[in-house]
Amino acid sequence: MVELALVFPLFIMLFFGIVILGIGIFYQQQLTNAAREAARYASIHSATSAQPTVSKRDPSEGALAAYKPLSYNEYDRPSEGWPHMSDAARNLIFGLDPSSVNVAACWSGYIDNGTGAIDAPPDGLQVDISGTTVTYDTTFTNCTIGGHDPTTDPNLVPCNSTLASTTVDQASDMSEGTGKAVANTVTAYACYNWAPPLAG
Repeated sequence: MVELALVFPLFIMLFFGIVILGIGIFYQQQLTNAAREAARYASIHSATSAQPTVSKRDPSEGALAAYKPLSYNEYDRPSEGWPHMSDAARNLIFGLDPSSVNVAACWSGYIDNGTGAIDAPPDGLQVDISGTTVTYDTTFTNCTIGGHDPTTDPNLVPCNSTLASTTVDQASDMSEGTGKAVANTVTAYACYNWAPPLAG
C-alpha cells in the first residue's frame, strides 16, 4: 500500500500528461490541415476565378481589370469572413468543433518602388518594351493579420472570429497579369482556442 501510494500519483501524472500531449498534437495537426485547405481554396479561387476568394486589394485598375470577374465583389469577401474558404478549411476537421476553428487569409506581393503600385513583377525582372529593356525595381511586402506577419510570428496573431477585419493585404488575389508575372502569394491562418484539461 505504501509503495502504491508513492508510485500511483506519479504514474497518473505521467499517463495523463502523455494523453494531453497527444490531444494537443492531434489538434495541431487538424489546424495544419485546415490552413492547408484554406490556402489551396484561396489560391485556386483567385481573382481569375469566376467565384473568387476576394482580398481587400481590388485588381480593378489597368490591365488587371480584365481578370476581375463579374462576381468579384459579390462572392467570398473578407468583410464576411470568407465563408466559402472557411467552409473548405473546416470541411475535413474531425475531433473538435469545426465552427470553433477561426480561419483567415492574406495576400503578399511585390510593390513597385518607383510608383508604389501593387501587383508588380518580381524584383530584377527584365522585360523588352518596344526595343528598350526595362528592369523592375520592386520589393516583396508581406501581409499582416492582427498587426503581425503570420509567416514569421504566428503565435502573436490573435485567435478570434474577427480575423478577417484585421487583415492587411499588400497585394490583390492575383496570380498573374497581362504579359507579366506578378508572383502574389496567399498565406492562410487557422487557429483554435484550447486549454488542456484541468488547466484552469
